This record gives sequence, structure tokens and C-alpha cells, in this order.
Amino acid sequence: MSSAGPVHVRFFAAPADLAPFFSTIYRIDVDLPDGEVITDYLQPAWTNLRFHTGNPARMLAPTSPIDGTARFSVAGPSASLSKYELGRASIWGFGLFPQGWARFIGRVASEYADDRFDGERTEGFSHLSPLCDILCGDGEDVEDQFERAMRFFRECNDTSRDSDRIRAAQEAMLDPHLLHVEDFAARVGVSKRTLERLCNRHFGFPPRLLLRRQRIIRVLTAFMLERGSWNAVIDSNYHDHPHFVHEFKTFIGMSPSEYAAMPHPMQAAFVADRRRVWGSPAQAPHRPK
Repeated sequence: MSSAGPVHVRFFAAPADLAPFFSTIYRIDVDLPDGEVITDYLQPAWTNLRFHTGNPARMLAPTSPIDGTARFSVAGPSASLSKYELGRASIWGFGLFPQGWARFIGRVASEYADDRFDGERTEGFSHLSPLCDILCGDGEDVEDQFERAMRFFRECNDTSRDSDRIRAAQEAMLDPHLLHVEDFAARVGVSKRTLERLCNRHFGFPPRLLLRRQRIIRVLTAFMLERGSWNAVIDSNYHDHPHFVHEFKTFIGMSPSEYAAMPHPMQAAFVADRRRVWGSPAQAPHRPK
């Protein structure tokens, strides 16, 4: 259990046969008086499926804003920051690795990138709506909900075709020194053109952008975890501080100092788990587990 003020997060380990598909599984309980909300920003992430009980989160998205009533919301793979508000609620969240997207969704990920959807009303996600009956009820046993959800995912048809290549790409991206698309393609064992198609279909973005995004998320996670100076956690592969600031603004939409000055009630509960998923900055002395 991880807590940050009124936010209480419990993480669940996926069963071994499903572990390659989930970046994280969590249950959030937000303990606030009725009518009060907390505000935070979702950092760039892989796809997230969220099932709400209580007050659904209010999220803003470029083309498909969630109106605050969806009990099943989907955040596609993202490369930008998005603002949201959340009141008293309980939320089950399932982060999908690209392998999970390929297996459970099976659509072209780039068509859903940097956007939010009502899962029950959106073709491509509505087949997961039966999970609402499992996860959106009051007073349910949390352990039982988790076990039933895992059985549901286990019974989903496997839509993936590129499992080995997707896994190779995911593993390659954990290397903080992987900087060039040519090297990325070599690690996966495909041509640059094939890698482009693979990444757009299952990861949501072209390879070069994925590598840049990966670096900024590592640094952002390290800063949130260490709460030190930016200079202490900046990836050593950035040319200089202005280069880092430029990349930070490109993905996060504000300067590092502006981001650091903001409260992060939700993200504070997630930073350790994000390091596990995204890896450590290049200057760190250890490899991610």
C-alpha cells in the first residue's frame, strides 16, 4: 500500500502467465469529503484502463474529452501531460504494456494515442465492458475482484501476431543508452521500416519519438522519487541543460521548474512503480529490475 495524503494506492502483481501484458495493476481509494477534489497531471504512460466507483475522474483530451460520467475510461498511449480532477472515489487501474495492447485490444495504437475514451461507448474497448460488473460495485471484496478480473483477461482471445518482436522492443527500450533508431531496429532484429510499422501499431508512436519520450519519463520519474535537483537526475545523454529543457517542454508542456512547483498528490503514490516500468536514467549505477 502506498499513500500520499487522501490518496491510497495498492499495487497487485499479475499472475505469471499475464505478467508480460500489464505494466501495472492498482486500486486507488481517494478519501475526500463530498464535493472536494484533487487536481493532478497524468504523466506520459502506456495505455490505462480505469474502472470507477464513486466520482469518475474528469479528464481533458484533444478530441474525445471524458465528461465525468464514464465508469470505464481508457487513456491511450500518451506522450504528453494531461490534467484531471478526482473526488471521493475508488478506481481499479490496469496499465497495458504494448504486448497487452496487442493481445487485449489488437487495433492500431497510433489511432488512439494521446487521447481519452469512454470504454463502454467506444468501438475497440467495449468488449472489455463486462469488467464493469466485476470492478465498479460498492462493498466488493478487493481480492475477489482482482481474481475475477484476471480470469476475464485470461479468457480474452489473443489478438497478437508480433509477440516476440514487441517483447524485444520493450526490453530494448529499457536501455538508457539506446539513442538511435538504427540501433533500436538492430536490437529487435528488423529493418527500420518494419520497426516503424511495429511501433505505430502496438506502441502508438514512431521509434524516434518513443526513444525521446522514454528518456524524459525516466528523468521525470527519478526527480519525483528523489525530490532533488534536476541536475542530479538529468540523463547524461542530453547534450546540455538547454537540450533537456527543450525536450521537457516538448513532452510535458511546461518548464521543469514550473512542473516541480506543482503539487502531485496522485503521482507521488506511483513514482516507485514508474521506475520499475520505465527504467533508470543513464547516469544511475544499476539496471532496472
